[in-house]
Amino acid sequence: MKPFNYAVISSLCALIIGVLLIVWPDVAVNYLVITVGILFLLPGLLGLFSYFASAGKRREAGIRQAFPVIALGSSLFGLWLMIMPEFFIGILMYVLGVLLVLGGISQLVNFASARAYIPVPAGVYVLPSAILVTGIVVLFNPFQAATVPFIVLGAASVVYALTDLFRLLRFRRKRNGQIEDITPIEETKEE
Repeated sequence: MKPFNYAVISSLCALIIGVLLIVWPDVAVNYLVITVGILFLLPGLLGLFSYFASAGKRREAGIRQAFPVIALGSSLFGLWLMIMPEFFIGILMYVLGVLLVLGGISQLVNFASARAYIPVPAGVYVLPSAILVTGIVVLFNPFQAATVPFIVLGAASVVYALTDLFRLLRFRRKRNGQIEDITPIEETKEE
């Protein structure tokens, strides 16, 4: 699987996680944690499967590809969530806070690196900064009620997924090193 496709699938899973957290905050927390585990497990297994499925072709072509550590971590984290949801519920806020901090930093770094190839508007940095701040707030001030943090984390996860999908589609490199500017609908001028 191409890294771009893996990143899109990961972002879509983050979007699904966020929507679930917003829509059903009062649902049994164990089931929610298990669902989140499945959504971490699926893209991880997909990434691992595609790595091992293409191993022969890469060997024949003489291509060396790094082992998908993120896919392995995602798979293991998903299994952990599914097997031990009660344990995870106790540390859920801190883990998701750390993930939001890392996701916000990652998006800020990715947008900053895209500036070397294409102009990046300053407004694009607002949402990743908000994700970073949300993660810091969750880490240092965890909420007492179970539903409020899930709604806040769900909203942040949706925002993260949408901004990451925006980044993936808008600031993508072509194979020749140029940036491809993808716009959903291009206006055509009739002459």
